[in-house]
Amino acid sequence: MKFKAIYGIIAFVIFAIIWACVFTVKEWEQGLVLEFGKAKRVENEWGKPSDAGLKFKAPWESVVKLDRRNLEIDLKPVELLASDQERLVVDAFVRYRILNGIKYYEALRDEAGAEQKLNSIMDSTLRDVLGRVDTPEIIAGRRAELMAEIQDVSNQVAANQDLGVEIIDVRIKRADLPRENAERVFARMVTQREQEASLKRAQGQERAQEIRATAEKEATVIKAKAREQSEIIRGQGDKQRNAIYAEAYEQDADFFEFYRSMEAYKKSLKEGTTYIMSPDSEFLEFLNRQSGGRR
Repeated sequence: MKFKAIYGIIAFVIFAIIWACVFTVKEWEQGLVLEFGKAKRVENEWGKPSDAGLKFKAPWESVVKLDRRNLEIDLKPVELLASDQERLVVDAFVRYRILNGIKYYEALRDEAGAEQKLNSIMDSTLRDVLGRVDTPEIIAGRRAELMAEIQDVSNQVAANQDLGVEIIDVRIKRADLPRENAERVFARMVTQREQEASLKRAQGQERAQEIRATAEKEATVIKAKAREQSEIIRGQGDKQRNAIYAEAYEQDADFFEFYRSMEAYKKSLKEGTTYIMSPDSEFLEFLNRQSGGRR
């Protein structure tokens, strides 16, 4: 019985030593091994192939579990002054990941320390970046561009301070004016937009007048050229007509004269028209001749 008790104690001690020397790391965890409180190594570290599972350590070493997933911090609302001297209340959140567990533990210890530190960094960065632009740009203009700049600046600060984290996303959830300033700023924004619209309308009208003037000028030139061309064609037609008349006149002068007189009678002596002429008028020469010959 005595030996059984001794063997039992030995087995218990061995089991306790083995239990103190093993630990498990899940796929979404990083295992930070501490030796007398000092960070020594990281198991299943971010950025390396996953090797989650059963791990070994010395009995005097302890393990702190860090998250391998992306973490999110809902930042405290920041009241800041934009470049146009308007006050804004900005509410944002940030996502980050732990890149270096040893630096993270030494600088921040845990997620509570990380939240406190990143709140401080983001507060300063938001004031610095957003304080250099006007209120309309923050509210509706360049928000995506500004968030990217905030992320870059924050990452640079985190790298300079060896925090062991990477900020992977920054989002502005809300950027509102304090209630007492909102109506006044919105009215000014409406006025600015109306001025821009008036300027664009004036520019459009000016451009329209230029286009109309150019079109009218081109139309006038085209009409003038067309009239010139028509006069040339008409003159050429009259020339050909006169040549034909002259040729006909030379062939039979009496018939030509008779034909021209009949055409004149046809156009002039219409029904219901009254003419007062001398009986011996040359215009009525062919009407007064009964025999058809000249008088």
